[in-house]
Amino acid sequence: MSKRLLSFTLVFAAATVFAASADMPKRKPGLWEIKVATGAKQSHTMEQCIDEKTDDLINSSMGGPSKPDCSKIEMRRDGDKWVSEAVCKMGGSTMTTKGVFTGKYDSAYRGDLKTTYNPPLHGMRESATTIDAKWLGACKAGQKPGDISMPGMPNININEMMKQMPKGR
Repeated sequence: MSKRLLSFTLVFAAATVFAASADMPKRKPGLWEIKVATGAKQSHTMEQCIDEKTDDLINSSMGGPSKPDCSKIEMRRDGDKWVSEAVCKMGGSTMTTKGVFTGKYDSAYRGDLKTTYNPPLHGMRESATTIDAKWLGACKAGQKPGDISMPGMPNININEMMKQMPKGR
């Protein structure tokens, strides 16, 4: 899988986590460092600048079964954990993801996700992803909410991407 496609898939997966439920705790505004590890093979670190509206925009653009790409996006609280389940189409494959998230969304959180692909996506049948995120402080000068930066990749703004996605069927 190309680095660009993998990066987009990781950003998409992370975004759907926060789209899943209006009841999910909001991340603290500012700059977040998000480390995403997919097994022992790949690890990426990104930084995302968010404000209080970033998770709401993702929720309104991606959430719910009426979204054509996802037939299921659910998040439920289980004690001190959040459990997510999503079924989405990407690249001609159906991705079924189950995840467990722990932590405090004002300072740090962790997610462990298992995804299966049917049919396999670029030869991959399943993947395990770990997301470790921590709040770094205020966004850097020149950053705007939604900006995501990854070494070796062009910067993107997830808020702009979400605004361009079609809503409903």
